[in-house]
Amino acid sequence: MKVDVLLGLQWGDEGKGKVVDVLTPNYDVVARFQGGPNAGHTLEFEGQKYVLRSIPSGIFQGDKVNIIGNGVVLDPALFKAEAESLEASGHNLKERLHISKKAHLILPTHRLLDAAYEAAKGDAKVGTTGKGIGPTYTDKISRNGVRVGDILHNFDAIYSQAKARHEAILKNLNFEYDLTQLEKEWFEGIEYLKQFHFVDSEHEINNLLRDGKSVLCEGAQGTMLDIDFGSYPFVTSSNTVCAGACTGLGVAPNRIGEVFGIFKAYCTRVGSGPFPTELFDETGETICQIGHEYGAVTGRKRRCGWIDLVALRYSVMINGVTKLIMMKSDVLDTFETIKACVAYKVNGEEIDYFPYDINENVEPVYVELPAWQVDMTKMQSEDEFPEEFNAYVSFLEEQLETPIKIVSVGPDRDQTIIRYTED
Repeated sequence: MKVDVLLGLQWGDEGKGKVVDVLTPNYDVVARFQGGPNAGHTLEFEGQKYVLRSIPSGIFQGDKVNIIGNGVVLDPALFKAEAESLEASGHNLKERLHISKKAHLILPTHRLLDAAYEAAKGDAKVGTTGKGIGPTYTDKISRNGVRVGDILHNFDAIYSQAKARHEAILKNLNFEYDLTQLEKEWFEGIEYLKQFHFVDSEHEINNLLRDGKSVLCEGAQGTMLDIDFGSYPFVTSSNTVCAGACTGLGVAPNRIGEVFGIFKAYCTRVGSGPFPTELFDETGETICQIGHEYGAVTGRKRRCGWIDLVALRYSVMINGVTKLIMMKSDVLDTFETIKACVAYKVNGEEIDYFPYDINENVEPVYVELPAWQVDMTKMQSEDEFPEEFNAYVSFLEEQLETPIKIVSVGPDRDQTIIRYTED
């Protein structure tokens, strides 16, 4: 068996949680491979709305195994709040959620360091969510991290050593803080975590594959936020691309099967950083309001713009995408004309590839396409798609050289249309 990978192709917030939930019935296992509680995956069904931060989006399908992989960073306090909220809604997690012993823990002092580092940057701040993600990955790479498996072995000493090192840094930064409440909630989270299965996830996943089980790997954030290939330094701290599934779960590259790439019919970004197709006019505001473009975790307003096919082609290439999934098509229902960026103009020269640096000197080159001006939210099959929408889909497939297999026309899991197209 091979693992399939599902990930975002833009700057995150593409709607990955909903699609994982839709696809989960086709799989035995859903596994998160990177990121932390800075990523919120929103799911809506049966009149309820859920926001998952660390728990895989397959958790609502009762008979599936869900794995938090070694590439994820986990905050015990936030995990406890998230899990208890789901359990209160009637979802039993303890029997079907497994946590890698090699996943790194976000400590209370990591959150403080996050705030201190961001404050020190002033106008050059990255726009971090303040959840301690960056400092945790920094400790991981510098071989100073604290892992889930450490909870079972000499944990107090390991924690105290890490805390002391962090407090020395905070003192040098002249950052004032009070750890009392943060630590209290964090240690309550540690006790709560002990109720779950701690596993050697790399062995578990490969044994499941050997037994013929199907696995869907769930990514967080988006390709353009990848630490290596995104719009550095305005990126996250992990590998959000397909290769991250290999390192974040212990899966060999030759085990990768289908790669599902998710994108919005337009484009959004949260926080600081370059965004070539950003709209600062009424059109951008309209997209924001119709699309409810506010962060699921932070509540921050998202910057909105037309679709960027230069960046999308780059993402498709980097990830080896085999199937595309287009989200929020319905948000564009009311527009008369739709634009798509097909190239960049840099210092007067037109290029069709993603450059080393995208900054204020990058000017998008647009083509205009007729819009459909039809309410798509009630549509049940692709046979109902208006001609103009089909033309938009065909244009995107031609530009990206990859078939669009799924189209979302609303937030509910039922507002998902499978397209039966030839590969």
